[in-house]
Amino acid sequence: MNDQRIYLDHAATTPCRPEAVEAMLPLLNGAADNPSSLHTEGRRARAVVDDARQRVAAVLRVHPREIVFTAGGSEANNLAIFGVARALRGRHLVTAATEHHSVLRAMEALHEEGWSLTVLPVDRAGRVDPDAFADALRDDTVLASIALANNEIGTVAPVGMLAAIARRRGVLFHTDAVQAPGWLPLGADELGVDLLSLSAHKCYGPKGAGVLYIRAGTRLVPAIVGGAQEGGRRAGTENVAAIAGLATALELAERERPETTERVGRLRAQLEDGIRCAVPDAVVHGEGAERLAKIVNVGFPRVESAALLVRLDLAGIAASSASACSSGAAQPSHVIAALGPPAQPRGAVRLSLGRTTTTAEIDEVIARLPAMVEGVRDFPELVGTS
Repeated sequence: MNDQRIYLDHAATTPCRPEAVEAMLPLLNGAADNPSSLHTEGRRARAVVDDARQRVAAVLRVHPREIVFTAGGSEANNLAIFGVARALRGRHLVTAATEHHSVLRAMEALHEEGWSLTVLPVDRAGRVDPDAFADALRDDTVLASIALANNEIGTVAPVGMLAAIARRRGVLFHTDAVQAPGWLPLGADELGVDLLSLSAHKCYGPKGAGVLYIRAGTRLVPAIVGGAQEGGRRAGTENVAAIAGLATALELAERERPETTERVGRLRAQLEDGIRCAVPDAVVHGEGAERLAKIVNVGFPRVESAALLVRLDLAGIAASSASACSSGAAQPSHVIAALGPPAQPRGAVRLSLGRTTTTAEIDEVIARLPAMVEGVRDFPELVGTS
């Protein structure tokens, strides 16, 4: 195995950047302050949380009271979906076939409780048809949830257009924006959404911290009950250090977004062109749509993803085949399967770049990947390998 590994799995998680760690350390090394306590230490912790809430709100261009801190993106998605569904009358939900499992499984759980559910198909690039979305909305539709950017192929959805359609029909709109910080604008009003989910560890912040933006006036039943934290919308003592790290990482991701997207976009184009030249039958999933600059998802005919990922890992290259939340599953990616032919669900590999990815690393991957692909052609499936 190479001593210097190449990390191309930034869509799964990102390393916590030094500035976020620096913001967290005093809060980890100091007193164990509870923001709900009235003493000096508690008020100090409350000030940190309030400051972080204001900074996150500034990135989203919303009011601080509309920000709820959670333990991550999956919790934020669940709070949005279950919270709205249980607060409002109506029996119908709308989502897309390529959503993250934390959205799809929440919707499916409500379906098992008796809700009607429409799961919209996508085209070969992973896009939802706005006309089909409009046709899916009914008089009893309560909530629609479409991700701002897909976590496996990077396709960017026309969320502004879809949210406007929903608003005209009186339907609340949620977007899973977990993959978007540092890559796309996040203004909630500009997007027109009622709820928006974020996760710190996808933008160089700590694991265990997330955000749900809830537009003022949106009714929502909390999923975690107990204390009155987060305005009564999410009980439990706030993770002060992680929240401070989240705010710092999110601010910096937004500040660096123009330069990062331009530079990484060039690297993505270099990687895709190199793979196409060396492996002519490779299929770039999501091609033809607007995509995040950081994600290259490519499928190889007659290749099992697991076998190729093992070869890559042994060569010192970290990649994945699907959402990290699906790790260990033997089934092909539901996202790639939803694209239809000529997509390659069983031979799909996601190479996700980051702010620290270099041209030399991309050159190395292009040089080594073709031989690995040919080396695993027609290999039997490695069941259970992630």
